[in-house]
Amino acid sequence: MFRIHALPAAQFQPLFALSDDALATRDIRSVVADEAHSFPCRVSLRDAEPGERLLLLPYEHHAVATPYRASGPIFVREAATDAVFDVGEVPDQLRRRLLSVRAYGDGLMRIADVVEGKEIETLVAKFLARPDVDTLHVHFARYGCYACRITRAG
Repeated sequence: MFRIHALPAAQFQPLFALSDDALATRDIRSVVADEAHSFPCRVSLRDAEPGERLLLLPYEHHAVATPYRASGPIFVREAATDAVFDVGEVPDQLRRRLLSVRAYGDGLMRIADVVEGKEIETLVAKFLARPDVDTLHVHFARYGCYACRITRAG
């Protein structure tokens, strides 16, 4: 079995108090969702509703001392609270998208594939069955942005 891990809200909440100029010095932009299912929050793992404020910011999601160190843009909803998922639970945000799943061990990518979100469990089970894999990173396949991390449950 597996567990999905979102990013912690505490890491981002202080940023919402900054001015647009202060955000810009950190390469962050304040945006307002203008369309449903187009602004996926990485803290709540829920899509922002039209009219919701979010931050668009760079995030280092794979901070390792290997050639696979990686970062990219993410959205965080101002109203986001920490998401905690039951073992095997997959949020709707992932179910409705094409996903790229990357399997890592010792900071190195061991295998990767693309899967429809509604079929993610099969690929996760296959990847986590490998002894050389310790964590999975899920990305939204079309835009390539980091979504969340998956680990073995227990």
